[in-house]
Amino acid sequence: MTERPVLATTMGDPAGIGPEICVRALLSEEVRAISRSFVIGDARILERALGACGLTATLNRITAPEEIADRPGVIDVLHQETTDPTALRMGEVQPLGGQAAYAAIRASIDLAMAQRVAGVVTAPINKESLQAAKIPFIGHTEMFAEHTGAREEMTMFTISGLKIFFLTRHLSLAKACAAITQDRVAKGIDNCIKALGQLGYEQPHLAVAALNPHGGEDGMFGREEIDAIKPAIAAARARGLKIAGPVPADSVFHLARIGRYDAVLSLYHDQGHIAAKMMDFEKTVSVTLGLPVLRTSVDHGTAFDIAGTGKASAVSMIEAIKVAAEYVVRGVRLGDDLPAKAAE
Repeated sequence: MTERPVLATTMGDPAGIGPEICVRALLSEEVRAISRSFVIGDARILERALGACGLTATLNRITAPEEIADRPGVIDVLHQETTDPTALRMGEVQPLGGQAAYAAIRASIDLAMAQRVAGVVTAPINKESLQAAKIPFIGHTEMFAEHTGAREEMTMFTISGLKIFFLTRHLSLAKACAAITQDRVAKGIDNCIKALGQLGYEQPHLAVAALNPHGGEDGMFGREEIDAIKPAIAAARARGLKIAGPVPADSVFHLARIGRYDAVLSLYHDQGHIAAKMMDFEKTVSVTLGLPVLRTSVDHGTAFDIAGTGKASAVSMIEAIKVAAEYVVRGVRLGDDLPAKAAE
């Protein structure tokens, strides 16, 4: 592609920092140079965000991506009047925040499935606000999977050239440990290798993180490595795949960062999140694999404590847009093709 791709960004929870990081990102020269991005959300909330950030810009209300102005100093907004700005309480969990966040996400998915945008970049949402609004999803990934018909999705972080995959996501630690089975680890390895191939790695070297301290010490600290992880790795190696592990989690991310491995399969949410955010909190970008559409996201929350103050940094949002634009230009596909009826 020679044209800058059209990307939809979602406003996120309007009571959080999402609107502020959206306006900052869409006014940045970095984003304009690589994409034609617009935001989906309530223009009145975005106007308030501009004021909080001390920014001056024109909000161009549109009804379709094809109407974007794509001009310096202009933020194109697919306006949704789903929020009552006078009733919105900044920095608080409330149904209004969950409802508005979900409406923008749903609109972005519909546009991506209809191939009217090349990808979606999401601002942070609040899970408690979603529950307060009775939205039947715990997070973005579940929404995208349900509304795109994805068979099997997976989260990948990209940070400073390193890729971190997640075998489990939003589970309690006890449930995550119980979910570490040989079949699940084997399937996770296959998904990682497939994604790395789509990203251009010809013979990727994947490290599987250990679950227990010191990799379990031959059963002294737990049997998950013996019963599930090692057999799955051995089976993958027998098929000619370059898989290391289980590598103790206190060293595997460092080793990958210095180039010993191309990627790491993290076994549970915080194992990979903590490592990534310690490496570079602002430039960690989340990518959802297994979808028929491209979706990237910031990897931080709504930061209710500073919402509405204009203090929020847009670095992560800019990075998420840059990753989405790069993948579109490179023709990277990280999931199944669109259903035939959606592609028509």
